[in-house]
Amino acid sequence: MEILELNHISLTYDGIVNILDDITFSVRSGEIIGIVGESGSGKSTLLHVVLGLIPDGAVTKGECFLFGRSNLERKRSELKKLRGEEVAMIFQDTGRYMNPISRIGAQYKEYLTAHGYRGRKNCLEKEKEMLSRVHLKDTERILHAYPFELSGGMRQRVGIAMAMSLKPKLLLADEPTSALDVTMQAQVVYEMMELRRKYGTSIILVTHNIGVAACMSDKLGIMQNGKLVEWGNTRDIISCPQTDYTRTLLDSVIEIDDERMAGKNE
Repeated sequence: MEILELNHISLTYDGIVNILDDITFSVRSGEIIGIVGESGSGKSTLLHVVLGLIPDGAVTKGECFLFGRSNLERKRSELKKLRGEEVAMIFQDTGRYMNPISRIGAQYKEYLTAHGYRGRKNCLEKEKEMLSRVHLKDTERILHAYPFELSGGMRQRVGIAMAMSLKPKLLLADEPTSALDVTMQAQVVYEMMELRRKYGTSIILVTHNIGVAACMSDKLGIMQNGKLVEWGNTRDIISCPQTDYTRTLLDSVIEIDDERMAGKNE
């Protein structure tokens, strides 16, 4: 079953330049989609369209159908209810959307309460469970801390834990591993894959790292200057890219047997 359809979406903020230009693709239940491209190619804006986080009139062409209904037909109250429960998002910089003068635990509890959790004990149990799953071991200290008291990577993992808490049907991940070291990236990727395996969650992963996207995704889209220049099964695109831009992205992936590494072992 298709849970998301983007039909010929074009979007502009200034009425002149298209940030998104005629984007079309769909996402089936339980499917993982990777969207890869350079900074400024329109990847994050694409996720904002899905969530309905765009100014009125910005979409100049096309429609976004979420669970069979156009977002343009939904009232703001309906979109608000969808966010978190049905569709959750991991933002690229979690620290920027957290309240700097509110403790992590208070913000996490507010998020859970807004989506149906009741009782301090139930909220606390869920908070500790999810923080542990993203390998934040000292959960009491984390929940008592202010955002500025945590490293960027720790804040990012808090955001990932919150987004996965309600087992959404669709998870939008905007550069979820960019602030994490390589070991932690692998652990977070594993947790997102587990979310798909256990609950059938669909995932749209936006990243400039084609290696991470290739590891996770069933289908892959390559974006350049607001256009989807390539789309298809991940294996087909990785093995037989059709555009020079995709080949350039693939060539940028560092191989462990790179000649420079080989030279060090001589």
